[in-house]
Amino acid sequence: MDQNSESSGGVRTGVATYVVEAVVAALLLLLGITVVVSSWGLGAEWTTDGPGSGYFPFYIGLVICISGLGTLFQSLFGKEKNTEVFVDSEQLKRVLQVLIPAIIYVGAIQVFGIYVSSAVYIALFMVLLGKFSPVKAIIAALAVNTVFFLMFEVWFKVPLYKGSIDLLSFLGY
Repeated sequence: MDQNSESSGGVRTGVATYVVEAVVAALLLLLGITVVVSSWGLGAEWTTDGPGSGYFPFYIGLVICISGLGTLFQSLFGKEKNTEVFVDSEQLKRVLQVLIPAIIYVGAIQVFGIYVSSAVYIALFMVLLGKFSPVKAIIAALAVNTVFFLMFEVWFKVPLYKGSIDLLSFLGY
């Protein structure tokens, strides 16, 4: 049990671990079936000049299906079901505090590019989750991204994605 839940006298509630395992196993089985069907369409048999283009993916998909089916069976019908709560609401809240901004960050990279998006991401994380002052956060975010810009664009001559709206076009890179 979670230490915080025990000390506050609360009982952890949520989805049991074996249910989450069964859902993940079912998704894995679905992925395996998709790979098998797609590979069969490409040609999963042995041809006169060797394996068809879907030969190896077919068998990899088959292994994924077998492992997914085995895990699904074990999680639903196994002798030792893990009935502990997989994640409680406090733990889920902490995970989502990082996951949701990360998803937004990845989307922002497509629009604003990696440098601008990273600067905003770092600054917001420092202010909202790290409780740093906005001035320190902005300085750190700009410093980190300036170093990365110099390292990749200037020194290594490896341009990183600037986004569909190139806010740094005035720099000439």
